[in-house]
Amino acid sequence: MPEQPYEPDGGAIAGTGMGGAMDLAASEASTLEKTPGGPEGTGPGAKPRSLWSDAWRDLRRNPVFVVSALVILFLVFISLWPSAIAPGSPLKCDLAKSQEGSQPGHPFGFDGQGCDVYTRTVYGARASVTVGVCATLGVALLGSVLGGLAGYFGGVWDSVLSRITDVFFAIPVVLGGLVLLSVVTSNTVWPVIGFMVLLGWTQISRIARGSVITAKQNDYVQAARALGASNSRILLRHIAPNAVAPVIVVATIALGTYIALEATLSYLGVGLKPPSVSWGIDISAASPYIRNAPHALLWPSGALAVTVLAFIMLGDAVRDALDPKLR
Repeated sequence: MPEQPYEPDGGAIAGTGMGGAMDLAASEASTLEKTPGGPEGTGPGAKPRSLWSDAWRDLRRNPVFVVSALVILFLVFISLWPSAIAPGSPLKCDLAKSQEGSQPGHPFGFDGQGCDVYTRTVYGARASVTVGVCATLGVALLGSVLGGLAGYFGGVWDSVLSRITDVFFAIPVVLGGLVLLSVVTSNTVWPVIGFMVLLGWTQISRIARGSVITAKQNDYVQAARALGASNSRILLRHIAPNAVAPVIVVATIALGTYIALEATLSYLGVGLKPPSVSWGIDISAASPYIRNAPHALLWPSGALAVTVLAFIMLGDAVRDALDPKLR
């Protein structure tokens, strides 16, 4: 019987026949599965990654997401605890200091009423973040439910909802705010949030409708229906998790738009009203004397711009992570 050739270190060289090649391939596959640094999800007991785990992995490596998320976390922090970095009161004013510049303890100077611009800028984040987050949640919930039901059931329900959506799309947002909010006397954020939900659900509804129509044609939905699953189970367990990604992307980007819309309506005098503290109110009050005290206008305007930009950047990063076509 011929001896098998050996390598210098004493290991046997695999034969060149079909059996030897198969043994070598099996050995390499076994080594790859046992290697701790091997590709994730390659072992026999490894759990395949989902769209959400892949998206989170991409988001953590995206510097745009990291920067925007840090800015948003800071905004949320000062919205919840503004006194942590601004111990003064935003309603405490001194006319003797009207339009004065930066001073020790007052880095942003004073506005036309002698109020501390720094304190009002910090406290103004609360109204903007509250309006943006609550309006986005309301719009996403209402639009997703209506659009999802229309896309799933179709027929008359789909036709009626589509015509209603067209009617709401035809209403200019700013003009609608001037008309609807001009009769509201409340100085809280809830009328503004309700107005945004009333006119903002249409875009999310169309996105949800298209996603549900696409998802319900997949084989796993047909299999669930053939097995006797109810409509509610199919919608909640099979369609919703696979159709919600576009809604999240659009809602995240729209959040920054709602913050800008609140400032616009407050600037026009129909959004939040004094004594509420809002960047839009401060920008409107500082506009007449921009030449004498530009700092009273630039600081709240800059805070508004940074906030809107942070949410739009976050939405773009989420879109890139959740869109399979961009991978």
